[in-house]
Amino acid sequence: MKVFHLFFLYAFGASCLSTIAQQASSDPEDHFAGVNARGDQGMGFSHEKTTHHFHLLADGGAIEIESNGPTDAVSQEAIRQHLTMIAAKFSQGDFAIPMFIHATVPPGVETMKQLKSKITYEAENTELGAQLRITTHDAEALTAIHGFLRFQIQDHQTGDSLEVQK
Repeated sequence: MKVFHLFFLYAFGASCLSTIAQQASSDPEDHFAGVNARGDQGMGFSHEKTTHHFHLLADGGAIEIESNGPTDAVSQEAIRQHLTMIAAKFSQGDFAIPMFIHATVPPGVETMKQLKSKITYEAENTELGAQLRITTHDAEALTAIHGFLRFQIQDHQTGDSLEVQK
């Protein structure tokens, strides 16, 4: 039985790696489609029913996700649950979900893991979803957070500003 479990874990792990490798593409359109598909799976709600925004702030930044429909209570609750979970995982230095969604290690992640005790993650409900506030008073952590958020803006193609908001 132990051998069966080991075999299952090996096969499952290989399957996941193979799927990620196939979905990661050098073609920008294929890559964006892969980000959206893995995002729907990893976040638990549809990218077509929601909108992401990423904000660079003087003390860190914010990830804002809201439903496109004001009466879409299902997406709103899924967003709130997701960002609450992400706040807990990021606080622990666990960035597996964004690494899965983007099929790579986003810039800033390794530094954010190392400096996790100097970064605060707080999920806050909004009218149509939630926002994850990321704050720090550490210069190295701030640079990592901004790098992470700039990558998110570009990979999700949100059109948000790559500059720190005043």
